[in-house]
Amino acid sequence: MAEKILVVDDDVDSLKLIGLMLQRQGYEVVAANAGQPALQKAYHEKPDLIILDVMMPDMDGYEVCRRLRAEPITSEIPIIMFTAKTLVDDKIIGFEAGADDYLTKPTHPAELSARVKTVLSRSQQQRGSVKQEVGTVGGLSIGFLGVKGGVGTTTLAANVGAILAQKDTTILADLRPGQGTLGLSLGFTRAQGLANVLSNRPAGEITSRLIDDNMVTHNSGLKLLLSSTRPQESQLTTTPEAVSAMLRGMSSLAHYRLLDLGSGLNRLTVKLIRELNQTIILVEPNRVTLTIAREVLREIEALGVGAGRTSLVIFNRVQSSLQIPWQEVEQTLNHEVAAIISPAPELAFQAAEAGFPLAHFQPSSIVAGQISKLVEELIKRGG
Repeated sequence: MAEKILVVDDDVDSLKLIGLMLQRQGYEVVAANAGQPALQKAYHEKPDLIILDVMMPDMDGYEVCRRLRAEPITSEIPIIMFTAKTLVDDKIIGFEAGADDYLTKPTHPAELSARVKTVLSRSQQQRGSVKQEVGTVGGLSIGFLGVKGGVGTTTLAANVGAILAQKDTTILADLRPGQGTLGLSLGFTRAQGLANVLSNRPAGEITSRLIDDNMVTHNSGLKLLLSSTRPQESQLTTTPEAVSAMLRGMSSLAHYRLLDLGSGLNRLTVKLIRELNQTIILVEPNRVTLTIAREVLREIEALGVGAGRTSLVIFNRVQSSLQIPWQEVEQTLNHEVAAIISPAPELAFQAAEAGFPLAHFQPSSIVAGQISKLVEELIKRGG
């Protein structure tokens, strides 16, 4: 199948000329003549490459580039900025906005062809490298993603971690700076390990030693890299490459690497989901949550992550006869349910007060048994 390139330029003649040159090279070309239509076509067409003019009337190319990088579904698409501007400062702005390469008008067809081939080749190599890492790193890397807040993401991550810690070395990282309740629920009043690892630090400086120095160990044996609830920590500056380096560093320290990804997709979680062996998607059985879940699952599928690497878990927070049956949940989301977790508010409260995951606090409970079965299923899928 021919690679698809979106060309964005408000100059019709340039649009036709560039499109013709690319079509002669065997590429499929999609065109847009302004910023807003370019965003819509990028979201729906999912091109392999975008060639983006800077000077446009409705929205300049820099802003288009920033918006593409901010959306999970388009954040990884390579972008070549194409403009008549030749000043170094203009190029710097383009690269800071997220461009992968920069071409000035007018350009020779041979140079355009060479740049396009180079950027596409680099993008393919990066995707191949991610697939190779997923397939060769020992043990399991598992993410926990709530489709919205309050569905039990942190609770399930802590309990799965406590069970896995009894089998082999396990690290759970709370990737929610400024909202990190995991440490508090497990009895740790000081929780800033994640910020120390990631804050303003380039990927090359994130090592296994740095991660190890900033972890704490719970009485259950679970190792923790914690976020705090301090508001200023929510302003943590980090990059997708940095969180990816953190995951690689964790792989040399533990057989099982778990990540509490919080709720919804963002540029950091999108990067990680591509590299994880399994992503647990948590939902509540009600219409609002399932509507959100359907969109989240579609975006994850668009990232190239197959259904075999996602597990759907229904987390019942309260007893209710009005909740949607699990069979209907499967039909609505077109995805098999891997586990159903029963409500146990009193037990959950007691465990939290004691500073222990529920499954470790009362391992004979029904809920602990349900989570243990999920763990066995995850091990089986990852094996």
